[in-house]
Amino acid sequence: MTDMIYYNPKSKYTVRVDDVTYREDNDAAWSARIYMPEGGGPFPILLDVHGGAWGTGGCADNKILDTALAGSGLVVVAVELRKAPADPYPSQVMDVNFATRWAKAHAGEFNAVPDGMGGLGTSSGGHTLFLSAMRPFDVRYGGLNLPEAEGMDARLAYVIGAWPVIDPYARYLYAKQNDRDFLVHATDAYFGDMETMKEGNPLLALERNETLDLPAALIIQGTKDTNLPLSSIDRFAEAYRNVRGVVDLEWFADMPHNFALKAGPETDRAIDIIKAFIARRMVIGAE
Repeated sequence: MTDMIYYNPKSKYTVRVDDVTYREDNDAAWSARIYMPEGGGPFPILLDVHGGAWGTGGCADNKILDTALAGSGLVVVAVELRKAPADPYPSQVMDVNFATRWAKAHAGEFNAVPDGMGGLGTSSGGHTLFLSAMRPFDVRYGGLNLPEAEGMDARLAYVIGAWPVIDPYARYLYAKQNDRDFLVHATDAYFGDMETMKEGNPLLALERNETLDLPAALIIQGTKDTNLPLSSIDRFAEAYRNVRGVVDLEWFADMPHNFALKAGPETDRAIDIIKAFIARRMVIGAE
């Protein structure tokens, strides 16, 4: 057994927040915001991947979720990502692959253990997280060198997608049909063409019967989300289960896109569901 067995979703900790640099490249640097429970430990790690249609957003976007999860005994590592159009696909997936290995290599610095590391991705961050976790050994995604993580990989024990863009191709067509010009332009800026939207696509990768990693998954989805076709969420859950993947799908009635990024009773319920899901994975992972 490992220390991750001791995660208790009912625990309450004061949370300390630090900003660090997790990657540097020539004159550029990317930061990570670390949410650390104070006292006790060591704690399991959760990687947080923000949304923003691959072109906006930042590591502070999911503050409400990250603070609540850290307060229950998780070290949350929320990372900045490169953005389109300057950095198109697969740049963000490469960043998440790198950040996963970086967090494992530096776990001890944050009173954490790499065992049982999971991830949370919101919106386009859900797309990026799932793609990295399902293809952890893809040579394209692992192309950023990290000497201190030699021997470590980008596999995750579980993934949580909150209103994830799980099929960017279907979302692109949906956005066109519904005159969502921002989403159309943002998707074009990141993927470049429709064939790439189909290739870098968690749902279609499953339906193509690719050889994939299948970490246990949880999807949080509102029924009034007008940023993506809800049918893609159901299709993904069905396809995941068809290849013996474990996925929990939690629907939130009348909730829009990004609903759990604001305080409220449905956000509290989503956080409780996430905590319970992680607790189950910790026990299973420690066996």
